[in-house]
Parts: sequence; structure tokens; C-alpha cells
Amino acid sequence: MGEAKRRKEQGLPVRNTNKSDTKVVSKNIFIKYPRLSYIILVLGVIYLIFDLVQYYNR
Repeated sequence: MGEAKRRKEQGLPVRNTNKSDTKVVSKNIFIKYPRLSYIILVLGVIYLIFDLVQYYNR
């Protein structure tokens, strides 16, 4: 006997599935890879230093 039939016979309400308990897939890449922001920052600083050196060597 299925759960739905048993609930109906016992007079219980229909079982609601709670979808808020399911695992939420994060679309934010910085949450998935927390060190990525530091890597991007370091690469940006290296680029700025390189660009500054090139500017003053002209």
C-alpha cells in the first residue's frame, strides 16, 4: 500500500515536499573558488607594475 493511500485512509493531509531543503547550486564563481579574487588581484597588480616600468623606460 502506498503512502498516499495510507494517509487518505487515516485522514491525514497530503504530504508537502519542502523544496527549500534541497541543495542550492551557487552560480557565483567567487563563492565556488574563494581564492580566485586574490589571484585576480595579484595579476592586476603585477600588470600595473609591469606597465609602470614600461612607461618610465621610454
